[in-house]
Formats: sequence, C-alpha cells, structure tokens
Amino acid sequence: MLSPSSTDTRIAEIAKITDTKGGLASLQQHLKEVIEGDVFKGSHRSGQFLQFIIDRAIAGRFDSLKERVIGMELFGRSASYDTGDDAIVRVTASDVRKRLLQHYGRYGATSGFRISLPSGSYIPEIIREPIAEIGLPEIAAKPPDPGPSLQESALVADEPVAQASVAPQLETIQPKTVAWRLYLLFGISLLALNLLLWGIFWSRSPHSETAHISSLPWSAIFGSSHVTELITSDPNIAEIQGITGSRVSVSDYANHKYIPVPNKLTPEQDYFCRAVLRGDNSAGVDAPIVAKVAALAQANSKSIEVRAARSIQLTDLKSDNNFIFLGSPRSDPWLSLFSDQLDFRFEFDERSRSEFIRNVHPRPNEHPLYVPTALGWATGDSYSIIALVKNPDQSGQVLLLAGANAEGTEAAGRFVTDLPRLSTELRKCGFASSGPLRHFEMLLHLNTMAGTPNNIDLVSCHILPDVSSH
Repeated sequence: MLSPSSTDTRIAEIAKITDTKGGLASLQQHLKEVIEGDVFKGSHRSGQFLQFIIDRAIAGRFDSLKERVIGMELFGRSASYDTGDDAIVRVTASDVRKRLLQHYGRYGATSGFRISLPSGSYIPEIIREPIAEIGLPEIAAKPPDPGPSLQESALVADEPVAQASVAPQLETIQPKTVAWRLYLLFGISLLALNLLLWGIFWSRSPHSETAHISSLPWSAIFGSSHVTELITSDPNIAEIQGITGSRVSVSDYANHKYIPVPNKLTPEQDYFCRAVLRGDNSAGVDAPIVAKVAALAQANSKSIEVRAARSIQLTDLKSDNNFIFLGSPRSDPWLSLFSDQLDFRFEFDERSRSEFIRNVHPRPNEHPLYVPTALGWATGDSYSIIALVKNPDQSGQVLLLAGANAEGTEAAGRFVTDLPRLSTELRKCGFASSGPLRHFEMLLHLNTMAGTPNNIDLVSCHILPDVSSH
C-alpha cells in the first residue's frame, strides 16, 4: 500500500502553526506580505489561488483542496465541468509554484515561514523555521570540486539493497573508508563524463545518421528559432534524499538548500552528503540520450546547449528557449514545475522508497496507479513518460523524458529518438505527421534486467489541454 505520510506530515505541520494565536497571526501576516509583494503583483489570479488554499488549509478543510472543488469555488466552474479539457486549476497552481520560488529566492533569507505547493497536490506545505537554517552558505562558498557519486547510473534511492544498508551503516563508517569509496567512484564519474563528451563529439561527426524532423515533438523543438537547452539529471540529489530519508523539494532546490534537515544528521551523514554535493554529475543513462538528441539536432541544422540541472536558476526558465529535461522529479526537481500539466505524475512512496506514476485522469481500461516492480538495477517492470508541454507564460516548448528509475529514463530517450517508431505510435494517438502543434503525454512500460531496459511498449497516449497565459 502506498504511504500517505507526506500529506499527513503537511497537515500536521499546519496544525502546529495554527494551534496558537501567535502562530496563526504571524502566518496570515506573512501571507499578506507574499501576495502584496512584487512577485505576485503581476497575477491577481495567482494571489487569489494562494489565499484560497491557505485559508482552506488553516480552516482544516483539506477535502476542498481538490481540482474540481477549487475550479467550482474559486473559478466559478460548474459541477460537471471537464477537468481534462479545462486546465485552469493546474495552470494556476503551476504559476503559483513558480512565483513562490521567486519570492523566497529574493526574500527567503529574512523570512520565518516558507510556503510551497508540492507537485501533484493542492495542499500547501507551510514550514516555520529559524532564519539561520535557511540555505547552506558554507556549501555555496566552496568552489566546484569535481567529485564522485555513489552510482553513475541513477537513482540510488530506488535500489533496495543500497537503501536497506546505507543509512544504518553511516553511523559507524569511518572517513577513511568514505574517502576510499569516493576516490573509487570518482573514476566511474570520469567514465560517465567521457561517455557524454564522446556522445556529443559523435553526434557532430559526419557519420551521424540523417533524420528529417517532420513530426512532434521534434518539429516543435527544432522547428522554431528558439535556442534548445537539454538539462541533464542530478543523481547526487537523489543520493542525498536516500541517505537522509527526506525530500528535496523544487523550492529547496531552487534556493540551493540541497541537504534537508541538516541539524538532524549524524556527523558521518553530514560529511557524506557534503562530499556528494562537491560533484555535479549527470546519470550514466543521460549520455546516450544527449548523443542521440544532438544527432537529431545536427541533422536539421540545429544545435543544443547541454546543462546540468544544478547549474540553472529559476530565472533561466523565464525565457522563450525550448527545454528538454531528463530524469524524474526525484533526480531533477525542476520537473515538478510542469507536473500540473500532466496526467501521468510521479509520486514517491515512503514505505517502498521508490517512485510510481499516478494517472490523475484515467480513461477507459487505464489504471489509476502504475507501480514498478523493479527498482534500480533489478529485474522486473517499470514505467516512464514522454511529455511535450508548454512553458507557462513563455513561447517555448518543454520536452520531459522521465522514468521511475534510470532504466525508465533511458527507455524514454530510446523511444523518442527512434523516429520511425515514434511517428507510427503518434499516428495511432491521432496525430497527423505534419499537423499543428499539440501537447501530449505518452506512458511507456518496459522490462528491466541488470540495468538494461527491454520490451519498451506504449501503454497510453493523452492529448493535453492547451495552457493559457496569465
């Protein structure tokens, strides 16, 4: 059974704050400052939305924090309105999430509260924390020092053996042992980097296979004059979440707060997390995807800029560039900014310590949940998504290639760069080969064995509603 502890924790934290008059008054004053601040001035709708969900949360009316209810009570939609066609709630939530990130990026250092809206939910997260705990200045002050990751290939948090053994042993592990492992795995990181560089070089060589881009999503990505940026995943962040047992939200990630609850870690855990943060490595499965996408770009007289997830800022996304993101929200928190546009959304189950996919708008013969049986480097079933969505308030397009584990992300990369098969499957979904721009999402199923994806099949394809501007 999937654990509801994340929502329960948010509700409990809100109750603690509102149980006292002083806490409630301070929160209401903080909310007023946020809504009347520079960031929210540009959108009356987003300010109303934030006020609505906080008011309902304070009153304990969590049952009203659902998409249909919000659409009816806040936006005046009828009780029978189609949430699949009318995405006003999801789009506004996405905008609120971005504006909250901008607000705390500017004023977080002097704020005693931090409000965020976790992806896939309309129940806010409200944290009251001492100002001194916000951020990690000592990490930011250190120059980059290329270092290792525990595994080149992916989401260590998803591997059952690693998850069961790392946390308990950290209390007895010696720094010398840690250093030895780091040096060993530094070589693995260098190998991954070499593969990435080789892939980019290969993609620009005259031997690249010519492929004319005439169908989605590549016609939208490479058919415009906008720059295309490919953002690789951040497996180091996945490792830290596995070590600490706590989530790194997109809000924390955007504000460079990479180690959750640092004061609750043992000295060994703290040492290990900081050692991991000195690296900024992409997952091993990212390299072949980068190479294939670069080859497609070159074949169509285009180019891509490859960047690491941790190297970009929220302001980088406020542009008309096209973006390609690799990895799930666990290994690339930026994906959470677009989850409200998706029907297939990633969630994390605390009990099994793994990601699964929730289908928020199931259609006939579809399941509400898609739960992998194989974690990282195991044998079994897994899932991934390919999604073309709009970058809200911008004219650029966003392509998401994400798996419930590393093999899933690799499968999504293979599928979307296999142009003949992609074109065939899109026609089955109802897309003309040279039709107008449509945003869509594909759910893939795959078998995994020892880190390799096999038998990649299309489970479902959803045409997504258009995203209106604010």
